[in-house]
Amino acid sequence: MKLLASAVLIGTGATALIDLWGVARKRLLGVPSLDYALVGRWLAWLPRGRFFHMPIATTPPVRGERLLGWVAHYAIGIAFAAVLLAVWGHGWLLAPTPGPAMLIGIGSVAAPFFVMQPAMGAGIAASRTPRPAIARLHSLVTHAVFGLGLYTTGRALA
Repeated sequence: MKLLASAVLIGTGATALIDLWGVARKRLLGVPSLDYALVGRWLAWLPRGRFFHMPIATTPPVRGERLLGWVAHYAIGIAFAAVLLAVWGHGWLLAPTPGPAMLIGIGSVAAPFFVMQPAMGAGIAASRTPRPAIARLHSLVTHAVFGLGLYTTGRALA
């Protein structure tokens, strides 16, 4: 039970750091944040049998998609924190180190590269976007920030 509660706290903290990074990135670099309503839209269409969208922005909106997207965003962060704790266990929770957290954080970029981006019409690793290399870099940095958030939240709980 303690590992589950810790996963919720660590995942929430790390995901919140991504959101703070998104605000800073928009103010400093002019890069817009991800619209989590589109994530909610994608999820809402799954039970209707639609996995791929070309692009998701042209798919009709679904009632409650923004809330669904934000809930999913945090649930996914918590799930990756649970993976961290499942692999490195209670020992990491007692004495967090950056290596495992950064490995999970940066490794989590596989989810958008190979699932979310292709499903939403952006192609594998943003290959169908106007500037794929820049999109990939932003994804990698954001997921590294998530890894940093896993570590710093873990340290705060320890």
